[in-house]
Amino acid sequence: MQGSDLGKLVLRVVLGVLILFHGVSKLIHGPGYIIGVVTAAGLPAFLAYGVYVGEVIAPILLILGYWARVGALIVAINMVVALALVHLSQLTALADTGGWALELQGMYLGAALAIALLGAGRFSLGGGNGRWN
Repeated sequence: MQGSDLGKLVLRVVLGVLILFHGVSKLIHGPGYIIGVVTAAGLPAFLAYGVYVGEVIAPILLILGYWARVGALIVAINMVVALALVHLSQLTALADTGGWALELQGMYLGAALAIALLGAGRFSLGGGNGRWN
């Protein structure tokens, strides 16, 4: 099923690259904003550094297709945390264009869950088989 594997490749690489942009921004500018959000929620500041796992390491795993299911689960968890800590007030809001205000975050979460369920496919460093790929 080459078409299915190509679809998995596209999904993995697109999600990985788009999330990685967020991670690179945090590498350049630091996690200050995230530390503020985490501590405002009453959580320990060190948890903010988990954003590097979710937005740098996990996307690289997705792009490479190595432990892709693990990378996808990490991205999904990262998105749930972002929704809970930053975007909760927008959960039922619509954008000016009529779409859901959180459609980007929702798409990231949905794509991550799809990869976690589908796996990386043949076109990956980990190959099409394997529990974590």
